[in-house]
Amino acid sequence: MKKRTTRQILERNQSRRSPLRSHFILWLHDIRSLHNVGSAFRSADAFGIKELWLSGFTPIPPRPEITKTAIGAEEHVPWKQIDDELNAIKDLKSAGYTIIALEQTHSSIPINEYETDGSPICLILGNEVTGIDKKLLQHVDAAVEIPQFGMKHSLNVSVAGGVALFAFFEKFNNHSID
Repeated sequence: MKKRTTRQILERNQSRRSPLRSHFILWLHDIRSLHNVGSAFRSADAFGIKELWLSGFTPIPPRPEITKTAIGAEEHVPWKQIDDELNAIKDLKSAGYTIIALEQTHSSIPINEYETDGSPICLILGNEVTGIDKKLLQHVDAAVEIPQFGMKHSLNVSVAGGVALFAFFEKFNNHSID
């Protein structure tokens, strides 16, 4: 077995088109850690999503701590800062987006059981400790959670985001959306 070179990996990546490119927004709200934000940028780049949204007190680039973890992905991923979250939700819904919370609620379904018809999705991730703010949670269309089987009841938000992006990548890829 022979490893690919960095150039070969880049060429392969650039020859592919992600099924999330025009249909998926990842929204980080009230994320405290600059490193978690940087990691989200890196995952967003890896999965080729449409856009990354940052709101609440989530830090925004340019910040050395974000760049350290993102390894420069913040320069390649389209992103924007959201100042009016409720208006942004209204705009998303008007544009046909399904808004999904990655949150453990009484009505959450396991992410692997969530079915999509291929319509655009905005996935919201919340604060590392308190999760998604109630003012946002009451406006989402659905909530999904990552099945867990250990003693701990949560994952680091950047890890959870990466797991969720892969799950939605598979769902959209199965719909053969371009």
